[in-house]
Amino acid sequence: MTDRILTTHAGSLPRTPELTRLLVARDQRRPFDVAELEEVTADAVASTVAAQLATGLDLINDGEVPRVGFSTYVLERIEGFGGAGHRKPTLDSVRFPDYAAFQAKQIVEGADVARVWDPPMAQGQLVYDPTLAGITADLDGFERELAVQADQGRTPAGTFFSAATPGIVSTTLLLDAANPFYGDDRAYVFALAEQLRIEYEAIVARGHVLQLDAPDLAMERVIQFGDATLEEFLAAVDLHVDALNHAIRNIPREQVRLHVCWGNWQGPHQDDVPVDVLLPHLYRARVGAFSIPLGNPRHQHEATAFREHPLPEGALLIPGVVDVTTNYLEHPQVIANRIVEVAEAVGDPTRVIAGTDCGLSTFASYEFVATDVAWAKLGALVEGAAIASKRLFGA
Repeated sequence: MTDRILTTHAGSLPRTPELTRLLVARDQRRPFDVAELEEVTADAVASTVAAQLATGLDLINDGEVPRVGFSTYVLERIEGFGGAGHRKPTLDSVRFPDYAAFQAKQIVEGADVARVWDPPMAQGQLVYDPTLAGITADLDGFERELAVQADQGRTPAGTFFSAATPGIVSTTLLLDAANPFYGDDRAYVFALAEQLRIEYEAIVARGHVLQLDAPDLAMERVIQFGDATLEEFLAAVDLHVDALNHAIRNIPREQVRLHVCWGNWQGPHQDDVPVDVLLPHLYRARVGAFSIPLGNPRHQHEATAFREHPLPEGALLIPGVVDVTTNYLEHPQVIANRIVEVAEAVGDPTRVIAGTDCGLSTFASYEFVATDVAWAKLGALVEGAAIASKRLFGA
């Protein structure tokens, strides 16, 4: 039980230019200094953990800074991928050609950027690294800095650690039609579930809440399923939820939170599927909390959907109350208003944790918010939650 609104974020936080450069070089299979990457990563984790605590956030992580991307990092941990796939363009780009041209100008040809739209495909049998070297290194780095901060009298209210879901991996790292091991998407996504289960259980075994990053459950309506019917998309959502439930079958529900979003690019988002359509399908996930964006111009009004579709028994809601695609700095009162509206829709403020719409750096080299503004937004989140707490719980 709590007498105030706790704060968190959706996972990824700004990386330093030096770290971005090294991560992208590794992602592009170009030469890089391994020792330098290890040193820069350790420094970035340390500063990111310290900054979260200094900002006043309650539930923190490592900012995902050791990873090149929230989903494509699995390429470094699961073998069986190769070649290059080609993801479909967003419906935003199809419907608004001027917007597509504008976006194209933002990335200079040949620039050092992570492989977001043309990453490798699943061409062989999937096998998670039996040494667990990658996830172990990430957890060790995070916990090392937590211990440093604890020695200085600073500890968070709780910790979480992010991991990609079978669904977002399957829609990002596409299945090669010639793969001899997986004949269809169902076989592929369940194979991913069984391999990713290893990582999920490793995270929870270390005492952290597992955050499952599943933008596919909303975002892919306007990418891979942009030319499909709504029914076909929702069938895929159900399949992906079944797969993630299979992957977390050994983990207590209260140790898992699910992040769903419509993609955090700067675009019209006019074809986003409404949240009230999604909620009955999302609620099938065996998780203890749902992280859903409600802090942007396209979806803020959907807070009322939680009146018509109450949360599952015992579940929490982590509404996004800060937009991560704009450098506009939300006033704390605006954030407080959003929190209060959500809490009133849910009907119980103790079931609400204030968060961000999505990550602030979901891929190295793809950021929309300047680093200093990003941290100012998180500070405003903490201030806004304090204001909302007074309104919802009293002095």
